[in-house]
Formats: sequence, structure tokens, C-alpha cells
Amino acid sequence: MSCIFCDIITGKAPAQIVYQDNDAVAFYDINPKAKVHILIVPRKHIASVNNVESGDQTVLGSLFLAARNIAETQGIAEKGYRLMVNTGSNAGQIVYHLHMHLLGGGVFDD
Repeated sequence: MSCIFCDIITGKAPAQIVYQDNDAVAFYDINPKAKVHILIVPRKHIASVNNVESGDQTVLGSLFLAARNIAETQGIAEKGYRLMVNTGSNAGQIVYHLHMHLLGGGVFDD
């Protein structure tokens, strides 16, 4: 089964990458809900929080460190930002590759 986030990580699909390290890749959301809306994904394919294993602790910690670094470089760290992880369809998860939404700079009105 194909995963769009895996394709972005490997360069098979386009995305505006804003951060990457050994554990994580971050890119702008194509349907932003805030002035800054970036998705932070682990390089390792983990379908959702329900699929996290004890060996994933380092990778998950890397997502939070990436979020802090991205917030600083985007100029939103001081005023604040939101980190959000949706798990399952009832929570709004659309792509089944664990990802963290970083939202800041003001949320768009719907």
C-alpha cells in the first residue's frame, strides 16, 4: 500500500520541506489551517499512535525536538504554537502515517 508521506520522505512526491534530520521530516501542509501549518513526520512508517512501540521512544522525542526547532525558525516560538496528533478516522486522521501538526502565527477562520 502506498503512503504519500513515505513518498515525500523518499523524494518520490513533491513537498516544501522545511526541516529534516535522521528521524524526522517536516513540510508545509497543503491545506493549511493556520498561517504556519507544518506537518512533522517520522522517517519510520508508523501508521498511528495506536501502532507506536516501546522502541519508538527516540523517534517520538525527535518529533518534539523538531517542532521546537521549526517553531523557532518560523518565528512563532515566543508567542506560542499548537502541536496536534490525530489518531484514527474519528479524530480526523486522513493519512495513516503518524504525523504532528504544528500550527502557529494565528489560526485561520473557517
